[in-house]
Amino acid sequence: MKAIVYTEYGPADVLKLQEIAKPTPKDNEVLIKVHAATVTAGDVNMRGFTFVPPGLGFLPRLMFGIKQPKKIILGTEVAGEIEAVGKDVTRFKPGDQVFGIGSASLGAYAEYVCRPEKEALVVKPGKLSCADVASVPFGMLTALYFLRDLAKLQPGQKVLVNGASGGVGVYAVQLAKYYRAEVTGVCSTANLELVKSLGADKVIDYTRQDFTQTGETYDVILDTVVGKNDFNHCKNTLKPKGLYLAVAGGSREMGKMLTTFFSSGKKVLAGSGNETPEDLQFIKELLETGKIKPVIDRIYPLEQIAEAHRYVDTGRKRGGVVITIA
Repeated sequence: MKAIVYTEYGPADVLKLQEIAKPTPKDNEVLIKVHAATVTAGDVNMRGFTFVPPGLGFLPRLMFGIKQPKKIILGTEVAGEIEAVGKDVTRFKPGDQVFGIGSASLGAYAEYVCRPEKEALVVKPGKLSCADVASVPFGMLTALYFLRDLAKLQPGQKVLVNGASGGVGVYAVQLAKYYRAEVTGVCSTANLELVKSLGADKVIDYTRQDFTQTGETYDVILDTVVGKNDFNHCKNTLKPKGLYLAVAGGSREMGKMLTTFFSSGKKVLAGSGNETPEDLQFIKELLETGKIKPVIDRIYPLEQIAEAHRYVDTGRKRGGVVITIA
C-alpha cells in the first residue's frame, strides 16, 4: 500500500511517499481503508515541533523519540471504511463508514490503517463526507475538554476565543454558542466573516485592536495562539472569578496554573483531555443535528502531503486541512 513515511525530524520535505506492507488487524483492532486524513497542529509538531509551546520543547522528543520518530507514519484524524475486524471486535463490522482520532496510534497517512476498537472511533453521519468528518475530532475534542470539562461553561457567560479561525477556535466558537454563551472571536481581517458565520456575537480584528484594551471583561478567555499572549497580559480582561484557558500554554502557563490553583479569584487552566468514543459520539450527534458544522480550509491528495504540511506550518489555516487518500 501507499503511505507517507518519515524517519527523521525536520521540515515538510522529510515526508516521503513509499510502498509498504498492508497492515493486518489484531484481535481487538479494525482495519480501515482510509478515505480522508488531516494535517493537525499535532501532526506538524510530531514532524518538526512547529507549534510546541514555549518551555516544553523537550516533551515531544521524550514522547515521540529522542533522536528519531518511534512511529514513522503520522496522521491522527481518520475517516474511511472498515475492511476487516479482529475476532474480538463487537462495535464494528466490515463496510461501516467510520471517523475518529488516535493521537497515540497515528498511521492515517496511508491507504490502510489499523486502530483499536476501543479508540475514539464511531460510525460517521450519513449526510457528511469523509473529508467533512475527518476534519472535526481534534479541534472539537479540544474545545469540549476546555469549555465543558474545565470551564463548565454556563448559559449567558461571556467567552472570548483568541485564534477563533484556527483548528480549535472554529469549534470553540460553535461549542460555546451551543452552550448559549455570549461569544467574542479574535482573528485576522481575512477571517472576520468566517467567525461571524460560526455564530460569534462579536469579532475583534487583532491586526487593528488588542482585545485586552477594549474595556470588556469575560468569564472565560480561551487562548489557542502559541506564544503570543499569557495570563498576565489577559488577567485585567477577566472578570473577578474568570478563567484563562491556556490551550496552547507552555511552562509559564503551567506555573501560573499552580500559583492560581488555590486562589478564590482568577485562574489559569491547562492540560489535555482524553479521546473517548463517548465524546466522539456526542460530537457525531452535534454534527447530525447541525449544531456544529465542519470547517475545511484546503484539501490535498496524499501525494501532496509535504505541501499541506508547509501550509499548516504557516499558522494561517482556517479550520482543517484535509488529505484525500482513497
